[in-house]
Amino acid sequence: MSAKKDSKSKLNSSKKPDWAPERDNPAFAVKIVDGVNKLDTTNKKVFKKREYSIEELVTGILANNRTLLSKAITFVESNSLLHREKADVILDKIMPYTGKSIRLGISGIPGAGKSTLIEAVGLYLIKKGYKVAVLTVDPSSSISKGSILGDKTRMEELSKENNAFIRPSPSGGSLGGVTKKTRETMLICEAAGFDYIIVETVGVGQSEITVRSMVDFFALVLIPGGGDELQGIKKGIVEICDAVLINKADGNLKQKALMSAGQYRNSLHFLQPYTTGWEVPVLTVSALENDGIEEFLEMVANFYDKFQKSGFIEKSRKKQNIEWLDNLILELLLDIFHQNERIKLQMQSLRTGIESGKMLPNKALKIIKEILTS
Repeated sequence: MSAKKDSKSKLNSSKKPDWAPERDNPAFAVKIVDGVNKLDTTNKKVFKKREYSIEELVTGILANNRTLLSKAITFVESNSLLHREKADVILDKIMPYTGKSIRLGISGIPGAGKSTLIEAVGLYLIKKGYKVAVLTVDPSSSISKGSILGDKTRMEELSKENNAFIRPSPSGGSLGGVTKKTRETMLICEAAGFDYIIVETVGVGQSEITVRSMVDFFALVLIPGGGDELQGIKKGIVEICDAVLINKADGNLKQKALMSAGQYRNSLHFLQPYTTGWEVPVLTVSALENDGIEEFLEMVANFYDKFQKSGFIEKSRKKQNIEWLDNLILELLLDIFHQNERIKLQMQSLRTGIESGKMLPNKALKIIKEILTS
């Protein structure tokens, strides 16, 4: 045996596990090979993500190209200043192609089956020849800030449809049941030619009413049960809905759902409808059995036709845009406040003073006012 082979044999022997036989044996089905000490990157190909121009993205949106549509929405949702600037230009260019969709908001108590209902609604509309975009807002993880639930996996059948587009986004801790960028995302989907834009919110509560300020029709989804359950529903959200849907009206719950619908109808008589000239209906539906879905969508279509002809939809959307501006101003002021270097230096001592009980919040506010006005 040559010195080279002997050296290699000793090297391989040193790498063998304790339980391996000392001599080579065909029955021992393990072959030891030398590892790579240094990666050879001479011929390694580096793949870079394609950067699309604004013109390409706009053209892709108008052509309903899902890849470019998703890319544009990613820019809208991004916190990057560069991405935001790009998104603003894209939104300016697509504005002439927006405003032709029916904007439908759906909220409801946890466990009401909102996602299942939306899937049934989406599948029905697609069968009728419509294109449907679903913007779902998931609760965010307090650690990663990412989505916890992932509605795309909960709407498996709808996600397979060519004329459906589902975009789940984390709420990021944003109140109102929607993300800060939901309005912009809606506009992009409208420019892409979707006939219905459905916004599903996180849950139900006083802060959920924000969705009302961005949709034409707002439906509240509840489950069978009446009487005392009405006390558990925030009055504010009932006052702003255009329809109440009692879901899961099937099997043993069907009769209970019918009774609940009657109780809700009686209760709604004491509330002023959000939309003047519209009586809020209460419908029983079953997402599992597709019962009541057609009736609900016919009602939405009738609402839209009626109030589009009267000019209410256009007037309402103009009002919503003003509210959108007000919200953007508040966000801007908060950003300016938190970026103020003098405020940054003072805030910790102010918080410490409040926590120790040596200072009241109104005194801290007075100091902040003096910093901002000086």
